Amino acid sequence: MGELRVPGDALWGAQTQRAVQNFPISGRPMPRGFIRALGLVKAAAAQVNAQLGHLPKGRAASIRAAALEVAEGRHDAQFPIDIYQTGSGTSSNMNANEVIAALASRAGKGVHPNDHVNMGQSSNDVVPTAIRVSAQLGVLEDLAPALRHLRRTIDGRARGFTRAVKTGRTHLMDAMPLTFAQELGAWSSQLASADARLSDTLKRVRRLPIGGTAIGTGINADRRFGNAMSKALTTLTKTRFESAADKFEGLAAQDDLVELSGQLNALAVALMKIANDLRWMNSGPLAGLGEIELPALQPGSSIMPGKVNPVIPEATCMVCAQVMGHHQAISIAGQSGNFQLNVMLPLIAANLLDSIGLLSNVMRLLADSAIAGLRLRNDVVLAALDRNPILVTALNPVIGYEKAAAIAKRAYKEARPVFDVALEDSGLTAAELRKLLDPAALTRGGIHGKPAGGAG
Repeated sequence: MGELRVPGDALWGAQTQRAVQNFPISGRPMPRGFIRALGLVKAAAAQVNAQLGHLPKGRAASIRAAALEVAEGRHDAQFPIDIYQTGSGTSSNMNANEVIAALASRAGKGVHPNDHVNMGQSSNDVVPTAIRVSAQLGVLEDLAPALRHLRRTIDGRARGFTRAVKTGRTHLMDAMPLTFAQELGAWSSQLASADARLSDTLKRVRRLPIGGTAIGTGINADRRFGNAMSKALTTLTKTRFESAADKFEGLAAQDDLVELSGQLNALAVALMKIANDLRWMNSGPLAGLGEIELPALQPGSSIMPGKVNPVIPEATCMVCAQVMGHHQAISIAGQSGNFQLNVMLPLIAANLLDSIGLLSNVMRLLADSAIAGLRLRNDVVLAALDRNPILVTALNPVIGYEKAAAIAKRAYKEARPVFDVALEDSGLTAAELRKLLDPAALTRGGIHGKPAGGAG
């Protein structure tokens, strides 16, 4: 394609330089996690090709050492290609091949980016493999620990709130009581379900298509290459990988990555719910619910002195919105495979890893800067609970729905505690009402009285 000027201090070659010039789009290079995975794949390939007798051991050792330097992040400035590039990621694969070849050649061994670094490989199987490696490592090393830390923090706070009873809400309207521990317990269960879904999805993500080369047939690769690569990457990362049984699927379809994005989307949905519950519970402090007080982290207004806002839950909601947007883009990218190759692989890599990183970071913040330091405002909670006419629901089995509804309406209208109105209208004694309307007892469910005649 003619001569090309490459910066004198660059480790990359002509193919990388052409890509730099061809794609001045976002100014955003491929993410660190992806470059790390590319380095790991190239290191494993050099090792495997030497073991299979296709690459001299000395040259392989030089390539492996250079590739591990790339994986460690020592040469990130040498990976300038934009996310929005050729859909197969060929430009990024050749970027890695050229940089690693230049580094390896310093050891005195002539190393060619295609013939040696890319031996037994194609961009079409390297890039989908690197995405899966980077995604699995991102989940296991960052996301899962952050998720479990958030869950442990919630569980720890819940243990101190087992006797703290509050007004429940459905449709944002007063409902039957529950404990704060029960409310936080639901958040914890959401996170446990998200953790289980992620673990199940990784069973499919860890199946690597490396060895399929150009279209899945494995042309120019040793038939043993795919299995050996999965074993080498497992050893290198201390994380389980498997050779995909059908390499055609791994190149042409990215359904497992779309599935992983879907699990991140579901986690974002759960976090949005938790964050918004915190915002509602913290609202006020006078004109809102004011049930809790989140840690004051910064002034909340440039004009209103003394205002403090729930900044961590707000940041969490923005992260969740971005992750949901990433999932939509990944879904479109996932169906953009034509015949034997998906052609939106860099977009999948960038959005997937961005979602993993954002969620990992914000879950730690939500745990440490919001939930760990929240304080219950017991006076506000108890005052609202005492005035809650919905407690009359517990009288349904004793006096019937219609009579209980009349008591609730009168309590609302007269702004009186339901106990006082029920004492006047229900025909029950104070002792009976104290037992039936005990908020703590009501959090345990069940029937708290004998059924009224004809009530259903």
